[in-house]
Amino acid sequence: MGNRLSKIYTRTGDDGSTGMADGSRVSKADSLFSVMGDVDELNSHIGLVRAHLTQTVLEHTQPADFTQALVIIQHLLFNIGGELAMPEYEGVNAIHIEWLEQQIDAMNTTLPPLKDFILPTGSVLVSQLHVARTVCRRAERQAVLLQTQRPQAIRPTAVSFINRLSDWLFVAARFCTDPKQVSEVLWDNQVLQKFDNKADK
Repeated sequence: MGNRLSKIYTRTGDDGSTGMADGSRVSKADSLFSVMGDVDELNSHIGLVRAHLTQTVLEHTQPADFTQALVIIQHLLFNIGGELAMPEYEGVNAIHIEWLEQQIDAMNTTLPPLKDFILPTGSVLVSQLHVARTVCRRAERQAVLLQTQRPQAIRPTAVSFINRLSDWLFVAARFCTDPKQVSEVLWDNQVLQKFDNKADK
């Protein structure tokens, strides 16, 4: 691996194409790379979640377990990138999706019922989880588009994993909200009503 990465720039992509694992070259404008880019961006945002987590004390959670879950998710997202580059490679399967669902269910047991819409804000950690969630949704939309255009280019399990991960990130944002510090910020229809009333005057 060290030899493969010893030279960072190759100039071979200057024509707007990039090399695939099988040696073929594909335009960087291809929808395949939209998915790859979104998954890579998502992985980076989750890395930032981990960085914020090291500076946050979650008294009502088990930080070590949550951190480990983020590590596993980052590796699985990297595997999805591998699947996109090498269609014959299977890096994510049904077991990983089931694991996410178990994680969601476990986190949900510690949370109060959701009765209102939540605004994507709160602590820096919670806000970053919401950013990751929105990027995950974009990755899912691009993945579905690719699946529609070229079903062989992306495995259904990869699409399902990304979909379930967006749910995981939403629940994780609630899970990481410490009510002793910052409460969940709920959508309040009176906020705009008060604004509209002032604007009318």
